[in-house]
Amino acid sequence: MHAKHGNGLITELRGVSKEFVLPGGRELRVLEHINLQVRESEVVALLGPSGSGKSTLLRILAGLIAPSTGQVFYRDKPLQGLNPAVSVVFQNVGLFPWLTVEENIAEVAKSIGLRGDQRRERVEKVIDLIGLEGFEELYPRELSGGMKQRVGIARALVVEPEILCLDEPFSQLDALTAESLRAELIGPWLEEERNPKSIFIVSHDIKEVVALATRIVIMGGHPGRVLSMVENPVEYPRDFRDPALARLQERIHDLLTAKIMPDEEPRMVAVPGREEPVEIEAIPPVDTNEIIGLLEMLEDRGGEVNIFSFANELGLEFGQAISVAKAAEMLDFVDTPRQRVLLMPLGREFLKADVNERKAIWGRQSLRIRLFQIFKNMVELASPEGIPEETVLDEISMLLPTENAEDIFEFLTSWGQYGELFRYDPEDEALVPFETPEEAEEREREEREEREKEEESTT
Repeated sequence: MHAKHGNGLITELRGVSKEFVLPGGRELRVLEHINLQVRESEVVALLGPSGSGKSTLLRILAGLIAPSTGQVFYRDKPLQGLNPAVSVVFQNVGLFPWLTVEENIAEVAKSIGLRGDQRRERVEKVIDLIGLEGFEELYPRELSGGMKQRVGIARALVVEPEILCLDEPFSQLDALTAESLRAELIGPWLEEERNPKSIFIVSHDIKEVVALATRIVIMGGHPGRVLSMVENPVEYPRDFRDPALARLQERIHDLLTAKIMPDEEPRMVAVPGREEPVEIEAIPPVDTNEIIGLLEMLEDRGGEVNIFSFANELGLEFGQAISVAKAAEMLDFVDTPRQRVLLMPLGREFLKADVNERKAIWGRQSLRIRLFQIFKNMVELASPEGIPEETVLDEISMLLPTENAEDIFEFLTSWGQYGELFRYDPEDEALVPFETPEEAEEREREEREEREKEEESTT
């Protein structure tokens, strides 16, 4: 069956950007110059890694939050407040625990002014539509995760929205339940006389968006921006045995690895003590154990793995899998041609090394990254007190204004401590020089002796 036809513009984002103020007053830009339209009779899917601003974009489209710059339009008029076209289903459905399934749906119908028989008929209609017959008198505590999500969708549809917005609604469900709900979602949309006119879904599941969407919007992060748009003309119902769907999924894989996997252009920034600007590259939000885990998997697989197979096998969101591969590549442990991750000689050397040799290799390779050079020098100049955490966060914000400074700080300290470059002192809340256990013991002994002398001098 073909998708419904129609091209009436419902809502549009023009030049939308969004910044949030973080604790400490630092600003973080999460969206940058987004231009996006949602027309009648289409299923638009936002696909991107965590941190690409997908959920923020959905909330701006729905009118739940305002853009910092740019404008949202509804039927060619500037949007003021909530978008009247939109109903939203979030990942965690907030049902009223003291109301039954039917009462939860009826409460939403009541909020838009439906009364008496009209409200009862509308509620019965969506209960039948979403497969909730026989569950009307149950309370949320008696429902499975899939049934709760059905109730959430029914509540959104009871107002007959023009656009049904879904924010990763199936991510916490098992595969069979999610597939069943996707089919039930598309069924009503295919019927010409039924709402919603369009569906707008946020997802990081490639297979899900290929199964659902007529148009796929691929987003990148830091800050969130539209990288590419892909039309999906495959007829419904869709079957992944269809070669056309397989080819589309492969195309999406290629686009993601081509646009997200490559190293970003380093930013040129001014650094105190240097006359010329220097190139600064952010480190991916990846823990040391994730990188080592990738190297061990590569060794077990003969030195090569497909990045999406790696993500599926470990249950990782594809953006996180790409981040792990990029992090390993920054350390020269792997190479990443297209969708493949290849174990490099230095990665093999790292795996064969003992614990101390691994730390030495890690530290040496980390110092090839400008961010570690800068903070190691700063820590050494500030020794032994180190640098207060707040100063480090301010410095990161200056060097990498489009990144979340708290996230960068977390992984900067994790990598730095593993490579014995510096460490985080939680007591003083500062980045301080790295100490071996012997050095730490010696420092504590000297501090203890100093305190004892002070106590003696006061008695």
